[in-house]
Amino acid sequence: MNHVLIAAMAEAGETAESLAGQVGVDPKTAARWANPGRIPRARHRAEVARVLGQEVGELWPDVLTRREPAWFRPWADIEREALSLRGFELAWVPGLLQTEAYARATLAGEALSAEEVDELAAARIARQTLLHRNRAPLFVAILDEGVLRRTLGDDRDMMREQCEQLASLATLPTVQVHIVPVGVGMYPGLGGPFSIAEMRDGIRVAHVDGQAQAQIIESAVDIATLDRRWARISGEALPRAQSLNLIKEAAASWT
Repeated sequence: MNHVLIAAMAEAGETAESLAGQVGVDPKTAARWANPGRIPRARHRAEVARVLGQEVGELWPDVLTRREPAWFRPWADIEREALSLRGFELAWVPGLLQTEAYARATLAGEALSAEEVDELAAARIARQTLLHRNRAPLFVAILDEGVLRRTLGDDRDMMREQCEQLASLATLPTVQVHIVPVGVGMYPGLGGPFSIAEMRDGIRVAHVDGQAQAQIIESAVDIATLDRRWARISGEALPRAQSLNLIKEAAASWT
């Protein structure tokens, strides 16, 4: 439990219900902030700290030592609190499903020091703990088949290991992986990757990646557009069992 937060609430005379009312969230959401590893979104952290008369770093020390890049932290916070996550990837295995070797391969050629690569890869792997925790979010990933057929240089071992891990994680009860086969031709996913998170209070948030920067989207109109795109992409994807067979076949092809 986050005993510092609990003590600060007691000292300020606040309960989860009263705190939720001042911050603008569901009381159940506020109550979960006392659980280990549960860190509110950035704007909620600042508001809670103001209400309790504390510093953010005192209430959630992990915020000061987190390894993921600062621009990605708002979405990492959303991932941790989400009831369900849906994501489409055109070119990469999703970060929540990557091996360390694959994570490092995605960073190859960037203007990063060895230490920075270590930090970014470690942060990506650390995010994956949410798939194995009690009451893990439902995670549905759709991948273009090309993701399974592409490696770095001639590193076959790296890609075989990645496909094997993908097949293993796809059998978790809260994880679904679907593949859009290469024979589909043109389809809406060619427009690029995106993710949609459904929060426990019913709010939905999206994340759209890009070459220059990523965006977190909260507009209902924009999320409705992504919903429509998701429906069309999922209509082209193979069912779960057939997708798993294709992933296993891809793993064998890298032997």
